[in-house]
Amino acid sequence: MLKVTPYLELDSEAKHLVDQTSGETIDLTFSESAVLTYLLSVPDVICGKEVLLEQGWPDRVVAATSLTQCISTLRKKLEPYPEVQLKTIARRGYQVHVSARPDTEVPQVKDSESITKARFHVSLVVKITGVLMLLLITGICWFNSDHYSVIEETNKWNSDRDIPLNIGGTIGSAQLIYPDGVNQLHPSMWQKHIAPESNSIKGIDNFNAFALTDGNHYSFAVCPNGELGACPAEQLINITSIDLKPAGLNMSQFMALTDKMESRIRYNRILIPNNEVFNEEAGGTELVPELIEHHYHGDVYFPVAKELLVRADLSVSMVYEGDDTGKFYSSTCITDEDCLTTPIKYKIRGQFKQYKQTINNMAVDVFKVDVSQKDLIKPDAVSSSAMHFYREIRKHNIRDEELYYYRIYKDETTAVWIVPLMGNIVAWTKYEKVEL
Repeated sequence: MLKVTPYLELDSEAKHLVDQTSGETIDLTFSESAVLTYLLSVPDVICGKEVLLEQGWPDRVVAATSLTQCISTLRKKLEPYPEVQLKTIARRGYQVHVSARPDTEVPQVKDSESITKARFHVSLVVKITGVLMLLLITGICWFNSDHYSVIEETNKWNSDRDIPLNIGGTIGSAQLIYPDGVNQLHPSMWQKHIAPESNSIKGIDNFNAFALTDGNHYSFAVCPNGELGACPAEQLINITSIDLKPAGLNMSQFMALTDKMESRIRYNRILIPNNEVFNEEAGGTELVPELIEHHYHGDVYFPVAKELLVRADLSVSMVYEGDDTGKFYSSTCITDEDCLTTPIKYKIRGQFKQYKQTINNMAVDVFKVDVSQKDLIKPDAVSSSAMHFYREIRKHNIRDEELYYYRIYKDETTAVWIVPLMGNIVAWTKYEKVEL
């Protein structure tokens, strides 16, 4: 009997391996037994193919493939014993290396109970180590994944309270969204920018609203005369304060002024060319939809005491290339009420991936945008009222490489977005589905 390991013996006469832990035998052919016996007699020595052919097939002439097949079969029979390594040395031959089992004392071969316990101990340690390594690798991959970053960013926001608002003489409530660590959440932080003596708008019986702060800006988005799950998409009101000093906004004048400002030409509509193809039935060419653009548009106003009213013409468009991925386009055009500021144009392009998340119990769609292109067109003239916006956009234009857009509400004709503009603001937008 030739001892291969403390647990395994080779009986060259009976031509089989004996596993002392289980008492099982592994049958070998004459050639397998002879080749393995010779290799074990000279451990770690590289044995040439000619020598092994003589051992396994004495007084016979066989092809070299016979040895190759013999070695392959031996490896399969030795698989349960990884400490016995049957190696192929390129262009030289074969070698057997028997390694010692770590972290255990070698028991007496005849003590089968001790052998079984030792093997179980080592096997358990290896398994536990493997599981821990797998968990570690999985954890590292998870913490570096886009999905984890989306969850981490979303978890910074809260939506667990409402605040009262008086819009045009109608009192309602707005769902408040705010990040961790912000304490100035009193309703006055939003309401104080509307002058109470001129807060009168005819025709508003009720409204739906969202309010948001990022700690620096206080914004609210209002849909007049809307019902739960439906907004008529008329006279949407988006107001953001950039200064803690009350703006004194005259709501009666504000509604008339917004009609005037929004009648101006829009600079930021995203247009993607159609695809012209030949239609045999019609006998000519026709324009067919090459893609579908999901377009959202809103106007956001920034009142500041004793300054011109500044308007941001905001546009967001998505073109899906998969169920939750595609191209993302965002553009902002900023002007003031007297057109003293030539348009400040800021455009973003990139690839998005959409995630379903919740802010407290509020379901939201999160669009993580990997920015590939940013264009900030320098205006010819900037009024003092708009200079703040130009400076803030320049700062973000330099540093933003990935952006998060949150769609916190949607119906058939509108949607409410948290937009990363100079920080974060909330805007109620009109929706249109455009086939291009």
